[in-house]
Amino acid sequence: MAYAEFSSAMPVAGSAYSFGSVVYGEIIGWILGWGLILEYFLAVSAEATGFASYFNNNILAAIGFNIPKVLQNGPMQGGIVNITGVVITLLVGLLALMGTNFSKKIENFAVLVKIGIILLFIVVGVFYIKSSNYVPFYPKQFHTTPFGLGGISTAAATVFFAFMGFDALASNSAETINPNKNMAKGILGTVLIAAVLYVGFSLVLTGMVHYSLLNVDDPAALAFSMVHLNFMNKAITIGALFGIFTAMVTMVIGSSRLVYSLGRDGLISKKMGKINYKTGIPTSAVWLAVIIQAIFAGIVPLTQLVSLINAGTLVAFTFISFGIIPLRHRKDIKNTGYKMPLYPYLPILAGLMSIYFIIMLPNVTKIAVVGWLAIGIVIYFVYGIHHSRLQNEE
Repeated sequence: MAYAEFSSAMPVAGSAYSFGSVVYGEIIGWILGWGLILEYFLAVSAEATGFASYFNNNILAAIGFNIPKVLQNGPMQGGIVNITGVVITLLVGLLALMGTNFSKKIENFAVLVKIGIILLFIVVGVFYIKSSNYVPFYPKQFHTTPFGLGGISTAAATVFFAFMGFDALASNSAETINPNKNMAKGILGTVLIAAVLYVGFSLVLTGMVHYSLLNVDDPAALAFSMVHLNFMNKAITIGALFGIFTAMVTMVIGSSRLVYSLGRDGLISKKMGKINYKTGIPTSAVWLAVIIQAIFAGIVPLTQLVSLINAGTLVAFTFISFGIIPLRHRKDIKNTGYKMPLYPYLPILAGLMSIYFIIMLPNVTKIAVVGWLAIGIVIYFVYGIHHSRLQNEE
C-alpha cells in the first residue's frame, strides 16, 4: 500500500531510491538505492540459478543431453561456472534491450502459462488431498524452538523474496500510462493475486503430502509422484521455467531503471544515466546490471544468494512505510490518486513489522548487509556527493 501511494504521488523511475531521496534526502535515498542494488542483482542471479537447475535436470536430461558437472556449478560448489545460469541471464538482458513493448508481450504470454499451470496444480491436486495431513494444523513441536513464533517470523522474513515484484513495478512507474491510477491498481492487484495463488498452492501441496516430507528442491513434483501422476511433472517443470523467466524479466528491467536513476543523478557514473533515444532504453544501465547478475549467477550458489536478498528489501520497506508520513506533509507533492488507508497507524505498523522481520533474519545475513550498506556510505562520500546532480545544483 505504501509503494502504491508513492508510485501514485511520484511516478518516477528508481522506486524506493527516488521516493527516499524526496522525503528523506539524498543520502537516505542513496542508501535505499544501494540496498536495492543488492536486492535486484542477487534476485536475478538467484532466479537464474533456479532456472538452470530446472532446465538442466528436467529439460536437457530428458533429451539425453547432460552438461558436465563442472559447468553446472560455480567454484563454491566444486565446479567452474553455472553456464546455464549465465546464458539465461544474458538472454533476458537482450530481451530487456528490445524495449518494454516487446518484452511486455513475451512476459504476458509467459505469465498466462505460469498462472494456468498453477491453477492446474490446484484443480488436479485438490482431489488428492488427505485431511489427515492437516491434523494438527499447528503441530505441537511448532511451539518450541526453532519453530513457534520465532520460526514463523523467520520464515515470513524469507518469504518476502516471493513478493519483490511490486518494487520492480514501482521502478517502472515513469513508463506507465496514467500512473496516478494504474500503478496502485497494478501493485495492489498483483500482490493480492500472488497471495491467493501462493496460499492456494501451499494448502493443496501440504494436503497432498505431509509437510515433513516437503524439504526438497521440487516439492510439487514430489507431490504428484506420490499420487502416481508423474505425467504432471512435465507441466510443473514448464510452469516453473515460465515463472522464473517472467520474474527475471521484471527484475532485470527494474534493476536497470534503478541503475539509470543513480547515474542520472550523478551518484554513479553518468554514463549509466543515458537513454538510447531510438528505443527509450537505458542501454548502458541494462548491460551493467545484466553482466554483474550473470557473474553472480555463474559462480555463487542459490542458497548464498537468497539469504542476502530479503534484508535489503526489508530495509527499503521500512523507510518507505514510515515515509508515508513525511510524504503527506509535502505541500508541493499533490496526490490525486491512491492513498494508504488508516493513516498514520497502518504506515507505522508496516514500518515496525519490517523492522521486526529484519531482526528475525539470521545474524550472518544482518552482518553481511550492514557491511554492504557501509560500503555504500563510503562510495557516497568518496564519489557520489562530489558528482551528485543535486549537490551541484545547490
